[in-house]
This record gives sequence, structure tokens and C-alpha cells, in this order.
Amino acid sequence: MPTASPSELTFVAIQSAMQAGALLRSGFGTDFKIDSKEGKQNLVTEYDKSSEACIISTILRHFPDHAILAEESGETQNGKSSVIWIIDPLDGTVNFAHGLPVFSVSIAAAIDGTVVSGVVYQPMTQELFTAEKGKGAYLNGKQIFVSKVDSFESSLMSTGFPYNVDKDPLHCVEKFAQMQLKGVPIRRLGSAAIDMSYVAAGRCDAFWEVGLHPWDMAAGKLLVEEAGGKVSHWDGSPHKIFGYETMLATNGLLHKSMLEHLK
Repeated sequence: MPTASPSELTFVAIQSAMQAGALLRSGFGTDFKIDSKEGKQNLVTEYDKSSEACIISTILRHFPDHAILAEESGETQNGKSSVIWIIDPLDGTVNFAHGLPVFSVSIAAAIDGTVVSGVVYQPMTQELFTAEKGKGAYLNGKQIFVSKVDSFESSLMSTGFPYNVDKDPLHCVEKFAQMQLKGVPIRRLGSAAIDMSYVAAGRCDAFWEVGLHPWDMAAGKLLVEEAGGKVSHWDGSPHKIFGYETMLATNGLLHKSMLEHLK
């Protein structure tokens, strides 16, 4: 079967994200089962699972031979296609479980390891962020761009912490404290996909975190890059999504300064 075009992939990703988003919106604030995974406050709800099932079902109905990499069910190879879908059905589960309306659905599609389509949907605000490789980034159909802020003094940043933050991997707590002592306002939203979408839209100027999985960042990385920003590891090397490593996403103008702070 021929490889689908990025536009075809994006169309299905949007359908999947909005269907899953409607499901999450209907379940938000209701009584539901909450379980724990490995790590402190690493929660999973029945809505993580039902959202993921909804997304995978929609994708496979259109592309039955495509591979899937999803947070709850892992990797599934359905055929010999070069396409793999990277899915976070509910990014911000802790927020969702505690009744905080800041969470998202993140869906990306990669061809031969390169992400060519990305969608992040915020169900409660009904904001749909989309990007295709080489075609720009959009919010509800309107093209978006990173900010033009070029100094820490004028910036707004966001960050996140891994579930093993008590072990302070890569001194992430100290790096946060050092940045805070510079007087930079920093937000902790609880959804890396939203953080990166906001960098792409110029709402935040930089985002950094350690210990992200592919499903946390695949769509967001493409959004930032297509909006004119820059994404790398903390050592400045090109960012690879298929790992459990560091992430720095900026408007580009702040990238060098942020690397100096994080190295």
C-alpha cells in the first residue's frame, strides 16, 4: 500500500484528536477510576485508556497497516508500512484526575522516523494546533509563529519535571531554581504538548524538560519547528524524539542563552 501523504495523515489525526477530545471533555469532572503506574503521581484513568482506544480505532480504520506507538498500549506493528503514529491520549493526566482543566490530546505521524504531521488538541479550550512538515503551524486554521523575544528579562517560560523529580535527574531542580533566581516568570502547566504548542504560538518563549517520552513531544516538536522555533537536546545536539532524553524548545532567539544555562 502506498504511503499516505502528510495531508491525509493530518486529516485523520485531526478527526482522531477531536473525537478523543470530546470523550475527555464529557468525562472531565465526573467520577472515574484512577490507577497508578510506576513513579510518584504517575496516574492513569479509564479516560486515558478509552481516549487511546478511540484514537487507534479511527487511525486503523483509515490505515490498517500503519504502526502505532501509544502511551498506554506501547508499540504495535500492524503491517509493513513506513508510517508510525505516536499518541498521547491524555497529556496532563494528573491535572485531569484532580479536576484541573489543563490537558491535551497529542497525535503525530512519522514516516521513516521523521515526524511529518502533528496535532495537539486542548479539549476544554477547543484549541486545535496542527502542523505539517514544510507547511507551517496553525491554531484553529490560522498560521502561528514563535515570539520575537530575545532577552530573559522580557520572556515567559515554561518547564516540567519527570515523575522521579525526587531524584533530581540532570540537576533539573537546581536548573529550575537558578532560572527562577534570574527573575524569569516560569509556568508549570503539566502538559508538555501544551507547553510546546504555546511556544509555537508565541505565548511562551522557551520550554525545557528532562525525561520526556516520544508521545509527550513528537507533535509539539514539529509545531515549534514549523512555527519558526528551534528544538534540541540540552547539549545543543539535534533533537531525537525516539528516546527518553532532554528537550529544549525555544523561539530560536533565546536558544543559545538557554543552552548555556542548561549545559
